[in-house]
Amino acid sequence: MTAAHPAAREPRHCASALARAFGFLGKRWNGVLVAVLLDGPAGFAELKRAVPGISDSMLSERLAELTGAGLFERSVDPGPPVAVSYRLTPSGEALAPAFAALTTWAEENLPVESCSE
Repeated sequence: MTAAHPAAREPRHCASALARAFGFLGKRWNGVLVAVLLDGPAGFAELKRAVPGISDSMLSERLAELTGAGLFERSVDPGPPVAVSYRLTPSGEALAPAFAALTTWAEENLPVESCSE
């Protein structure tokens, strides 16, 4: 029995869909914000409290990005007072099984850390 010569192996290729997913969801705060909304709709202030360390401007930027990507839906209740909330779209909700699996994996394999900065 002989070992295959390294040059005889097929070259490995990047899984482009997975690279796109990690490129987007791995961007700072995006995945965390999706995870927060898996528990239901939330307003700006509630999201800010749920994600320690995120600035108002960064939260606004990420919410716009996630809304533009079709993962979040922004709704405005004209009030008074005016209330803006965000919820997951069906595309965002489709991430729930993947996030549950990642959570389980992290709990079993990564050191425990606080969510705060």
